Amino acid sequence: MIPRQSLARGVGALAATIVIFWLLLSHVPTTSPSTWQHGFTKAGKARGLLNDINNHTLGFQQIFVLGLPERTDRRDAITLNTALSDLTFQFIDGVQGDLISDKAIPKESKHDKISPGALGCWRAHMNALQEIVRTNVSTALILEDDADWDVRIRQQLHDLALSTQALTQPLAGKDSYADTSYRYRQPAKNSRDGTVSLDFNDLPETAPVTFSPYGDEWDLLWMGHCGMQMPSEHSSLPRGRVVSEDDETVPAREHLLSYVKPYTLKNEYPDHTRVVHHAYEGLCLLAYAVTQKGAQEILREIALKDPTTPVDIMMRWFCNAERGRRHHNCLAIQPPIFNPHRTRGPKEDTSNIDSKWDGWWDTAETRMTRWSVRLNADRIIAGEEMEDQFPDT
Repeated sequence: MIPRQSLARGVGALAATIVIFWLLLSHVPTTSPSTWQHGFTKAGKARGLLNDINNHTLGFQQIFVLGLPERTDRRDAITLNTALSDLTFQFIDGVQGDLISDKAIPKESKHDKISPGALGCWRAHMNALQEIVRTNVSTALILEDDADWDVRIRQQLHDLALSTQALTQPLAGKDSYADTSYRYRQPAKNSRDGTVSLDFNDLPETAPVTFSPYGDEWDLLWMGHCGMQMPSEHSSLPRGRVVSEDDETVPAREHLLSYVKPYTLKNEYPDHTRVVHHAYEGLCLLAYAVTQKGAQEILREIALKDPTTPVDIMMRWFCNAERGRRHHNCLAIQPPIFNPHRTRGPKEDTSNIDSKWDGWWDTAETRMTRWSVRLNADRIIAGEEMEDQFPDT
């Protein structure tokens, strides 16, 4: 039997050890230095499901990352990126297009095949969506393996969620919407208001969400792209926009880039403005989120239809309600909050779809991302202040 005096001394020592350990732990640099702004711009509105954006999957049930298994360089990078952002994810293997059985490719007309790279990209995205449907995942974020994002990704997604709610949730206590042109999965109303612009700093109160922090009525959130248009008053899509000026995570207009013209965000809005709207004429599928219903619709409208063009163009048709596709509820954000990271090295390594580029990248870059996680990795690990890749001059 242990003497009472020895037992008391042991308990006291254990208690002291716990206190000392707690004090030391409280001073260890974490992956969220005080210089980061993980606190939301509208913390007072962070209620209900909005708090789920703080979790390890950014408010979605799961995160999937697409990439060829042999691109271990990209797998290493995205694994580190997610760890530094406190995220968990699952890989979906990319597909070599020339290994796809010809019998597995839907054919509705005679035409030349798209390139093996484009065909493999189509199949990889469809495999991710197939997995979401098969396992009944309620919502999922899908990233390509060269994606990068801002250290303040949760702040950005919180603001995105408030914006998508404003565009698609009914007004509190009413059977109407702030966007007077909006109808769920139907052509837009002919509204005398034309484009409906909502100020992010003065959003109306909407019905509480019950399904997702991003709203109850969305099919797809297009968050990583290389160009997007805002629906015009002549479009069949809803014309509401949520405009957030003075967003500190947005670079000045001189740094904005889009392969889709006209570039309304750059041409008509002031520096540091972000706009959320219904997706129209999107290009590139670097990052997007889907609901279970949305994933089912994409399997029906894209996986089971003839891939006559690259998958991002087929997704454009899906969201535009074109080429025989029905209306779906796709929303987008400009500038995108997920952007491709370009490493220093041979240009031919940049793409797995088209490797015909010659030359050398002298510097690493993630476009339109001010506090890039990838480019700030050393500072994050060391607990130092972030470096702005696009500082104001």
